[in-house]
Amino acid sequence: MRMARHLRNRLAAEAVCAALALGCAGTAAATTAPPDSIPGHQGTYFYYRGLDYGSQSLVHPLRLVVNGGFGIMQMENRSNRPGDIDYATGARNVVDNLLHPQWAVSHSGFWDFFQREVLPVSFSANGGQYWPNYMNHLLGGGMSYRAMEEYYRYHGVDHPRTWAGATLFCYHFLNEVVENDSYVGRNPDPVADFWIFNPAGIWLFSHENVARFFSNKLHMADWSYPAVWMPEKQELQNNGQNYVMKYNLDKEGHRAIFYHWGADAELGLSHTDDQGRCFSFGLGLRAKNLLELDNLSKTVDLAVSGGFFYDRDNSLLASLQFARSKDYRYRLNLYPGLVKVGKLQPGFFVGVNDNERMLAGITIGSLRHVPVGIGGDFFETQ
Repeated sequence: MRMARHLRNRLAAEAVCAALALGCAGTAAATTAPPDSIPGHQGTYFYYRGLDYGSQSLVHPLRLVVNGGFGIMQMENRSNRPGDIDYATGARNVVDNLLHPQWAVSHSGFWDFFQREVLPVSFSANGGQYWPNYMNHLLGGGMSYRAMEEYYRYHGVDHPRTWAGATLFCYHFLNEVVENDSYVGRNPDPVADFWIFNPAGIWLFSHENVARFFSNKLHMADWSYPAVWMPEKQELQNNGQNYVMKYNLDKEGHRAIFYHWGADAELGLSHTDDQGRCFSFGLGLRAKNLLELDNLSKTVDLAVSGGFFYDRDNSLLASLQFARSKDYRYRLNLYPGLVKVGKLQPGFFVGVNDNERMLAGITIGSLRHVPVGIGGDFFETQ
């Protein structure tokens, strides 16, 4: 376990260092049309290409806010009901800590805050809060910003960078508010996210060389879940922001090291055929519960997880995941484009937990501006 954590942190550190080096190198003027261009659209497109199938067909600002903003609900000890959140108290406390960062970190001291939240030097659960900061905020948030900028630009929206920044702010602020909930007091977590990692991620992926490196070399993509609303129980299910990277092991790009992460993290292998169809498998760990180490610091306990994934052109079409946890012992997602029913482009979700509660939902891919699907209890023993 310790060696696995060491390897993950080393890989992440090398990726971040490479991104920094590429970002500082600047961008050279191209004499020919780059391969990442789209006919009829200006600029380069690394993370959004307007595909009408798979996970990329669901990329949308509202979906990003829902999946990312309510992501903490994936923890077993958190309610899946958005109505249970104390938004007013959460917003006030997050704003207080962001406006007074010295006060927020003063209880344990700046050096302890820096070691836990920023410096990747500890591999223990008590000192590894930096890991989601690097993976979900720096790399994931940076890529999401770039994907949103490309989305707005693709659809002809003026000032796409401004809109992308505003979308990321809504996503991250809601995420902090939901995680804070009714707590009142010092909270150093949003200080690290908002004042260090979120702006650093936006800065990194604003550089063409960095965006190109993570897209073309590491094949990074957004593989988020299609969130489903359960009206009978007023629950949000199957939500969460997920990412993937693949590092090719051969020149043809047929075999690759596969890494998938969000609330879970799976490492494995991928095989891609000549038509761009890719099958991946990974094993790893999933975050189960959000635990308080003390009054100011949080960590998670973990459960074994794994999954099978099928994508085309790096747009996820199907996934079957399993985890030794109470929620979503098994989870199947079929994305729009895999099954065609006229022009509806439906996607399907089925989940089973340890209480043998089976959830099912449907997402209509052609309803681009609707950020959630609809679902309910398919079978429940209790």
